[in-house]
Amino acid sequence: MRTVLVTGTGGAGRTTAAAATALAAARRGRRVLLLTTDRGPAPDAVLGTALPLPPADGTAGAPWARPVEAAPGLWAARVATGEHFQDRARDLQERGASLFDLLGATPLDPEELTELPGAEPLAVLAALRAAHTAAAWDLLVVDMPPAHETVRLLALPEQLRRYLRRLLPAERQAARALRPMLAQLAGVPMPAQRLYETAERWEAELAAVQDVIEAGGTTVRLVADPGPLAVDALRLTRAGLALQGCRLDALVANRVLPAGDGAAGDSWLAGLVAEQQTALKALYEEYLIDGVTLCELPHLGRDPRGHEDLGALVDGAASTTIGGAGGTVGIVEGEGLADELDGWPATGPEPDAWTVEDRLAADGVLLWRLPLPGADRDALDLIRRGDELIVGVGPFRRVLPLPSALRRCTVSGAGLRDGALCVRFTPDPALWPRTV
Repeated sequence: MRTVLVTGTGGAGRTTAAAATALAAARRGRRVLLLTTDRGPAPDAVLGTALPLPPADGTAGAPWARPVEAAPGLWAARVATGEHFQDRARDLQERGASLFDLLGATPLDPEELTELPGAEPLAVLAALRAAHTAAAWDLLVVDMPPAHETVRLLALPEQLRRYLRRLLPAERQAARALRPMLAQLAGVPMPAQRLYETAERWEAELAAVQDVIEAGGTTVRLVADPGPLAVDALRLTRAGLALQGCRLDALVANRVLPAGDGAAGDSWLAGLVAEQQTALKALYEEYLIDGVTLCELPHLGRDPRGHEDLGALVDGAASTTIGGAGGTVGIVEGEGLADELDGWPATGPEPDAWTVEDRLAADGVLLWRLPLPGADRDALDLIRRGDELIVGVGPFRRVLPLPSALRRCTVSGAGLRDGALCVRFTPDPALWPRTV
């Protein structure tokens, strides 16, 4: 199933761009599910359709409220953040009852299980997996949180799986058979088997969610209100997404003012138009060269409200990408938001992305190339720890297991070249196989 995760800077119009993308796809005959984490009035206003708040009229077993048909072929629903948290908290209490008794803890009553900060990312991840498991739609569009939160959310499954492996390593699972004997020796009951089974179930669920995020048909769509600050703000987000291996299919410039002669007589409006055009030029130069489609949504002179305004955005959207026939490269004008919904997963990361280049004969090193478009040299951080490489881009971190060949090497240098972090590894004579 094709999945588009829509995010961007705060106030850029993520919900509008997500709804317009979903409507554009539905008009092309796709069955589309639009999920939003926004519990405010914005999704209702943009779609012109009231979305139920969970759990009212909720769909049993699904981590979202009852989907509503907002347009032919387009269903929309809110992610059930609080309900997902309550369900997981109840499950944990039931499975860990013996441990809580051992500690003398009093379980929480159902009405005490109020949503805690940080519950939303887990609910969104559960919704991603549930939508793919249901396989009832051709396209899933998710109105995600702001950009920096989205980067951390998409990194969460891999991080949590790593924590579980460190806290409950596989070799300790053999101790299960000893628990009855240990309970007799200690004179107190040991934690129930179900508690350990819960950790295994979480590992399996996180792995399934990570598979969805890393699937070839899952892409991220960035939304920006073009202005002086948009270029720099998006650059760090783009680098963070690349660090997590996320594919960027399009950049949506929202609320683009008309650049015709109409603004010439109004100095105030002309100043805004000039700022936008300067920002758009910078965005085109930075993103088009990397093959990212740019889509412009026109400013309607008001906030979009309802089907008519949303349809006007879809009709007025114009996209631009780089392409050509016969080996030529040139700028290609597209129809709009739905242009990049086809052709995936055939289109994916660069062929040399995250690969090791053998330069032993020429330079005596192995080169690991990590594409990080948008990264700034001063914001990069690199640490080698055992068989792992910890890479940081601004506030974002990722722990990368080293390929087997690089584990027998030492880091001899690194540099940022053409939007990629190139890490040089020199073979360790004590570990590297000797040639005879």
